[in-house]
Amino acid sequence: MQLQVHKPHERLVRGLQSIGTVSSADEELVRSLPMRVQAVGAHHDVVREGERLTECCLVVEGFFCRHKLVDGGQRQILSFHLPGDLPDLQSIHLELIDYSLGSLTASQVAFIPHAAIRQVMLRSPTLTDLFWRATCIDSSIFRAWLASVGRRPAYQRIAHLYCEVFVRMRALGLAEDGGFVLPITQTELGDALGLSAVHVNRTLQELRRDGVIVSQGRYNGFRDWARLQKAGDFDPSYLFTKGAL
Repeated sequence: MQLQVHKPHERLVRGLQSIGTVSSADEELVRSLPMRVQAVGAHHDVVREGERLTECCLVVEGFFCRHKLVDGGQRQILSFHLPGDLPDLQSIHLELIDYSLGSLTASQVAFIPHAAIRQVMLRSPTLTDLFWRATCIDSSIFRAWLASVGRRPAYQRIAHLYCEVFVRMRALGLAEDGGFVLPITQTELGDALGLSAVHVNRTLQELRRDGVIVSQGRYNGFRDWARLQKAGDFDPSYLFTKGAL
C-alpha cells in the first residue's frame, strides 16, 4: 500500500492546535520552519539512545514509539506517537537522548533544526508555551503509563491504552467517533504494557467477549464509550487535549 503524502507543516500546526490555540501569525511562523522530510520503513529507528541530536523529529505519517532495551535484549515501549507529535522535543535542552525512537509502520518524518525551533520560540511566546505544554503533557502520559503497568490488571491496562489512543487520535482528526486503527502487533502491545503476547491475546479475547471492544483486523471499535472508559478506569483529563476534558 502506498503511503499517503501529507504536508509536514500542516501536521505540526494540527498537533499544536490539539493542545492549545494557535493564531494565524503563529501558524505562519510554524510554516516558516525548515523541514527535511524522509520516508521511513516499518521497524526503523530514526533516533538511537545515546545520540547527540541537532534536530527534532516530527511524525508526519505513521505510528511511532519511544523504547528502551534492557539487559537481555527485551524491549520496553515507553510511549506511542502519532502524526503531529515531536517525540524528541526535549533534545533541544538535553545533551544526550536517553531512549530510541522508532517506526512501527511505514512512515514519514520531518527533521527540524534545533536552531530554527529556538528562533521561532524567541519570536513567539505563545509557541514557546505550546512547546513547553507538549513536553508537560508527555510527562503526564508517562505517569499514567507508570500507574497502569505498576498497578492495573491486564484487562484494565489494555482498555486504558485503547481509550488513550482513541482520544489522542480523535483530537488530531485521525479517528472516527466509534473507533480507530491501531497498527501494532500483540507483541508490541505487550512491550508497551509489560505483558506477554499470549497474555495480550487472551485479554483481548476477554474484552471482545464482554463486548467492551469490537475488532476487525487492526480496526478497534466500541459500542459504548462509557463502558470502555469504565473498563479501563480511564479519566482523559491527563491528556490535556481539546475535547478530552
